[in-house]
Amino acid sequence: MNALYYETFQGPISYREVPSPDPSTTGVIIEVKATGLCLSDWHGLMGHDKDIILPHVPGHELAGVVVETGKEVRKFHKGDRVTVPFVGGCGRCSTCLSGNHQVCPDQFQPGFTAWGSFAEYVAIDYADTNLVRLPEEIDYVTAASLGCRFATSFRGIVDQGRVRGGEWVVVFGCGGVGLSAIMIARGLGAQVLAVDVADEKLAFAQSLGAHAVLNSQTVGDVPEAIREMIRGGAQVTVDAIGNQSVIQTALLALGRRGRHVQIGILPPEKALAPIPMDRVIAYELELYGSHGMQAFRYHEMLQMILSGRLSPQQLVTETISLESAAQLLPKMHLSQQAGVRVITI
Repeated sequence: MNALYYETFQGPISYREVPSPDPSTTGVIIEVKATGLCLSDWHGLMGHDKDIILPHVPGHELAGVVVETGKEVRKFHKGDRVTVPFVGGCGRCSTCLSGNHQVCPDQFQPGFTAWGSFAEYVAIDYADTNLVRLPEEIDYVTAASLGCRFATSFRGIVDQGRVRGGEWVVVFGCGGVGLSAIMIARGLGAQVLAVDVADEKLAFAQSLGAHAVLNSQTVGDVPEAIREMIRGGAQVTVDAIGNQSVIQTALLALGRRGRHVQIGILPPEKALAPIPMDRVIAYELELYGSHGMQAFRYHEMLQMILSGRLSPQQLVTETISLESAAQLLPKMHLSQQAGVRVITI
């Protein structure tokens, strides 16, 4: 099969023929129809993810068709249209049995713990636990945009942030994660303030329903500017970038009893972010991580898409080929493009 392939971190990526995968006893082989190009793939290429064993095929946001199943797979069959969370649980440990597959200690991550979806075929383990059957009304490109950025934002906004109608949500960063968070918060009836340094991205955020925008480079004290715009501070803040200063700003922009959701990944050397703990204590703030979403939670998200409350297809601004992705992936951290790129195969 053809795939994107690299042998060294921070090294060249080639489009080449590699061996096709075989399914594990609990897994399936999916013919990839579409797969998202995500900043997490760039983190992997840079060597920021300790799970990657070289040589490697990246890619973790995918949708396609089951073409082969392992002997222990019961719920899925050849020909099923499916997608999958970027984090899959084993389905057997105490963490999974509690319903928290997204933080399974033995988790499976295509494109990280195993070869990924920047290929014609991809192997997915623990299929009965992690595959999601796609409604016919949702096309492959839209489905591929859900697997990491959108699903993680959905869990972050709905389950972790517990956003309710009428609340103010401040989203820092208008890339794929941030724009997804904005759309989902709006779908729940919240009011959203989008913060970024690029006017083009802020304009796109407004087109998706952000009530207000703020270019953080135009003000001296960002938390104060936000608190002036939202009297008393926000009920929920989201760091969709992964930046030490953004985390501090987001916490200082919260009102009393506010909730901060951390979705953006920080590079390893900056993972220990300083926290204004005096404010956390005085305001009784809450801080949550959001790391993927369980397959069984996709039902609510898909129903909101089918009902028209969410339109993730609006986030997809470009479809590209695998060959083009080889050129774009090393530069992902420099991109100022609004929206999401999806590879079609």
